[in-house]
Amino acid sequence: MRIKLIIATGDCDHAEHLSDMLSEHYADTIEVSICRARDRLRELLTTARFDAAFLEPSWTAGMDLSPVHLPILLVSEDDDETGVSPDFVRLIKYQRVSSLVASLFEHYAKVSADGRDPDERNARVTAVWSPAGGVGKTTVAMAYAAKMALEGKQVTYLNLEEFSSGPVYFSEAGRSISAVFEMLENREGNVKTLIRGIRKQDIESGVAYFCRPDNYDDMNILSVENISALLSACSGVTDELVIDMACTCDERSREIFELSDRVFLVTDPAGTSQAKILQFILQHNVFTRIRAKTVLIANKAAAPGGLPVESVIRLPHIQSLDASAVYKALSGNSFESQVNKT
Repeated sequence: MRIKLIIATGDCDHAEHLSDMLSEHYADTIEVSICRARDRLRELLTTARFDAAFLEPSWTAGMDLSPVHLPILLVSEDDDETGVSPDFVRLIKYQRVSSLVASLFEHYAKVSADGRDPDERNARVTAVWSPAGGVGKTTVAMAYAAKMALEGKQVTYLNLEEFSSGPVYFSEAGRSISAVFEMLENREGNVKTLIRGIRKQDIESGVAYFCRPDNYDDMNILSVENISALLSACSGVTDELVIDMACTCDERSREIFELSDRVFLVTDPAGTSQAKILQFILQHNVFTRIRAKTVLIANKAAAPGGLPVESVIRLPHIQSLDASAVYKALSGNSFESQVNKT
């Protein structure tokens, strides 16, 4: 799905710059047109319809904008808004294009129907989990995501830990994923459209991601229903969805397990982590339901022979305090599972 956007303003230089940036960086999600004259806009709207419009405020007076689903005013300090309706969405004209696009998608998501896109991707979903902290779960998730991106897949990394380690790997200059949580909670708007707008892409790895929540409670109040809707929406805009889970095993975790195509169960050489995983395997009925799709990730050169899991992926121990360097090194390894010889 692409938003059909018209930029309508007499500021030709700004319109051209904005159009060029959108066409270069957002061609897969935004289809851009430019209108440089008010009379031409009036004529155009008698025959064409647009999903959204970036408008010069003075052009809206007496203009029939019903063919535009979401009219947005691009405003600056010099604009005279006399007679302009206060009901219009207003965005600051001179700001980073990425921020402008994020706001566009956020507002459009609120007014668009939450239907299925005709090009829905239905991603393969891989959940990365461990009952033990410090085993390298996030590093494994990042390595696998980067590996898939290198193979040409569109990959989205979704961190659902209570306290996100995302800033270690990604720039946090962008709209928080809390905007998605709020829309899920209110059950209004198109979550998938919002995700397209606020999701960022790491240039170095090629992995798409979300900026961390505004605060801890935003993640903590997600319901099982919210989790299901979130995974469904994310699966519709990517080829591979990699979920970095918290170490808990509550109802939300169980929902993620059920909805995933594969579960990467991560351990390291420490006896404590292997003891916790063994307890999960032997004493938890959740494992019985997900056993067929579970792959044990033996991280940091762990020896998983004593763990009764059929499939295993062995990863080496990378000696570095740089988390980004570790996941990049691990992304060069094979993630094809082998039979575990217990």
